Amino acid sequence: MPDFIEQTLVFVRDTLAHAEGGHDINHILRVYKIALRLAEEESADVTVVSLAALLHDISDAKFNGGDDSLGAKVAAEFLSKIGAPEAVIAHVCFIIANMSFKGGGTFVETPSLEFQIVQDADRLDAIGAIGVARTFNYGGFKNRALFNPDIKPRTELTAENYRNEEQPTINHFYEKLLLLKDRMHTKTAKIWAQKRHDYMLEFLERFYAEWDGSDLA
Repeated sequence: MPDFIEQTLVFVRDTLAHAEGGHDINHILRVYKIALRLAEEESADVTVVSLAALLHDISDAKFNGGDDSLGAKVAAEFLSKIGAPEAVIAHVCFIIANMSFKGGGTFVETPSLEFQIVQDADRLDAIGAIGVARTFNYGGFKNRALFNPDIKPRTELTAENYRNEEQPTINHFYEKLLLLKDRMHTKTAKIWAQKRHDYMLEFLERFYAEWDGSDLA
């Protein structure tokens, strides 16, 4: 097998050199490492998992005007250029095109094992301590309020209002992050997600206590 992984790493590093801190090369590498561990546990196709994990945010819709199709197109063009097999390209691009949360309303009816692993890996990096840090980093990037008790988390989300309606950063925990534990596919990811989920609950409890000063009693 040609060095598809190494070539892809170079491409992703160059492309995301100036990306927002929560979706930069470090996020990609964390997802890649998690995905490799899950692939080993689940006996999945490591090439497909690796390439999809590395390329999953190559053109995130949040940063390209909302075009959900561009990431898969960029990935396909690159993978074709380096000579990846057509079946691998199709599988990787399907994963990239369909794995985003998008308000939580989308679901792939028969996801491949590799799809499940890459989506689990990406969602694991969205929760826990890293998830908290990434959430506030992005909130700062968008100049959002930390918290506004008068603005309640939304209970019904579409892809459009999920992305386009500005909300306080804390609301993102209820609209997405706290939902992810129960949306993991693989057995291993579910175990890891529980630990990270519990940390977020502890963080929120502490946040509210410090917000109103009750921790000083």
